[in-house]
Amino acid sequence: MGATWWRQAVVYQVYPRSFADSDGDGLGDIPGVTSRVGYLAELGVDAIWLSPFYPSALADGGYDVDDYRDVAPELGTLTDFDALVGAAHAVGIKIIVDIVPNHTSNRHAWFLEALASAPGSAARNRYVFRDGTGVDGSLPPSDWQSHFGGPAWTRLTDADGNPEQWYLHLFAPEQPDLNWDNREVHEEFLTTLRFWADRGVDGYRVDVAHALAKDLSDPLRSKPETPGELPLDGSDPLFDRNEVHEIYAEWRQVFDSYDPPRTAVAEAFSAPERRALYARPTELGQAFNFDLLKADFDAAEFREVVEFCLAQAAEAGSSSTWVLSNHDVVRHASRYGLPTGTDLDDWLMTDGLGTILDEEQGLRRARAAVLFMLALPGSAYLYQGEELGLQEVADLPAGALQDPIWLRTQHTKKGRDGARVPLPWTEEGATYGFGSGNAWLPQPAAWSRVAVDQQDGVGGSTLELYRDALRIRRELQTDETLDWIDAGRDDVVHLVRPGGWHCVTNFGTEPYALPAGEVRVASAELVDGQLPGESSAWFTA
Repeated sequence: MGATWWRQAVVYQVYPRSFADSDGDGLGDIPGVTSRVGYLAELGVDAIWLSPFYPSALADGGYDVDDYRDVAPELGTLTDFDALVGAAHAVGIKIIVDIVPNHTSNRHAWFLEALASAPGSAARNRYVFRDGTGVDGSLPPSDWQSHFGGPAWTRLTDADGNPEQWYLHLFAPEQPDLNWDNREVHEEFLTTLRFWADRGVDGYRVDVAHALAKDLSDPLRSKPETPGELPLDGSDPLFDRNEVHEIYAEWRQVFDSYDPPRTAVAEAFSAPERRALYARPTELGQAFNFDLLKADFDAAEFREVVEFCLAQAAEAGSSSTWVLSNHDVVRHASRYGLPTGTDLDDWLMTDGLGTILDEEQGLRRARAAVLFMLALPGSAYLYQGEELGLQEVADLPAGALQDPIWLRTQHTKKGRDGARVPLPWTEEGATYGFGSGNAWLPQPAAWSRVAVDQQDGVGGSTLELYRDALRIRRELQTDETLDWIDAGRDDVVHLVRPGGWHCVTNFGTEPYALPAGEVRVASAELVDGQLPGESSAWFTA
């Protein structure tokens, strides 16, 4: 695949705790992933992206990291991790790991040292500690809000129970923000990057990449509440500051010290016009584009997203990235089956009953959308289970919810657990083949019908559609360009890649007559050369 393997790779996101449980404790684990490497090779992916597997109290699904250079004991050992890397590399699959540099957990050795140290100490300077405001410092240093609800500041108490300083956490209180003005923090993460690269890791997904650099000179300064309001000049006090790119330029030196160079992709919620900065070859190399994920199933909207993202990639000297689902959003097979404009948080709060979900339409559109996505130049990121056509589990009982959003919003938002329910591998068994013990989140009974063993080898199944598409994509893959062809209808999009690889997506409901050519794969059965509504087809001419 060469040093630039990542430019048009298919990357499969594994949420380890929900993929496969090897020891029956109800949690997926690293040996479980290793046991399914053959499945992923048959699926046809180029890389596995592992969501956090580090020691953690799971205050935020593993993104509260106790130790960046170890494996959570309930998920395995470093030896198990090495075995996974070896098994994946043996079948030509790369390994990408999550790096969480904005914050540690509150159980990290550094934070425990900070708690035991005095204000102004070197230990506290690794994090963002400030005195409070108001009488006796009883008010937070600023009005900044956490992404999970409530203030972004938590106050400490000393050993005698006396109130003390406040620390910043842009997410859960268990996730104290690091101080990237401190050189020691830089060195710690450079060491972590080398640690995993030396174990054979091929790349990194950088969590909250836009938040590391902060201007804390005036902590009372108010700020915009949504990424869409971020300024274009990099002047927000917390997000997408220009200084963050100095950090990633230094990371690039580490990446390029390996042969082949390691790669990375930024999760950066910046103004769209600034996203390309993270993807420059002198920095991380790629940045996630969530535009397609956010788009309605609409011909004009999909085309507009593609044109914008490809232009950004060209500007950065990178390749684009495409995503339809991940561990943080409602699965797209469900999103596409809900009326346009549905408030997904409200829908989840009604256990999926407040608005009727058309599962057949959702799956039909999801199958069409993935063929469209896989035909585009750039990297495609798949989320575990989408190849089975899994729906969001909207009716998880309140007692099962573990996402901190549920608690931090006073039970007004369910959060992301519905996308993290363990996978079904077999029709039979209490956990449908996930493991021998009770799964950490309950699985719906309907998943027995869409388990891997129920779709394996079944023509027309979603699993076989993905397998066919990934195999043919590899065969047809070519230069990172495309041209648009006038389809003669506003609800049909026709694109062509070099070498005569055509993709037609019918976003409407009326059939569409495909041009002459050899149909290679289609998301729905054609009738007399007609592409049904809400479906896609690839053909070569």
